Amino acid sequence: MSEKYRIGRIAALTGCSAETIRHYEKLGLLQKPARSAQGYRYYDHHALQRIGFIRHGRSLGLDLHSIQELLDLADNPDADCSAADAIATHHLLQLEKRITSLQALADELRQVVRQCRGGTTSECRIIQTLFEQQHEQANTGRTEKTDFRAGSAH
Repeated sequence: MSEKYRIGRIAALTGCSAETIRHYEKLGLLQKPARSAQGYRYYDHHALQRIGFIRHGRSLGLDLHSIQELLDLADNPDADCSAADAIATHHLLQLEKRITSLQALADELRQVVRQCRGGTTSECRIIQTLFEQQHEQANTGRTEKTDFRAGSAH
């Protein structure tokens, strides 16, 4: 007979809270576990492995829908794995777009930090830059800087 785990033990083994495990059950990512006469949930080794799979998928940034699709594929070992490849490829493309966006944000912040000259906050380029917002004018293509502290454009 395989080992059975109560929810607190499986939570400790996986690093998931009991609440998260119950949420995964509710979403169908985990099968409903067997229950004791007293109503305690008892999970088996398969559930432990699935929670590990889910946690690893989440650590890679996969959403729960994609993880469900991958688990469905894993439950059908003779299925074509092209769907798994499509899920991973799509996620990788989204991740690369996000990295590009984050790199642009880091470049902008680096530029703002370099402009810091010290002194008082009333003269601080970091604070001034954060108060300025670039607006692209739809018809003219002109950029307008608005100083929200003063409530005027300059």
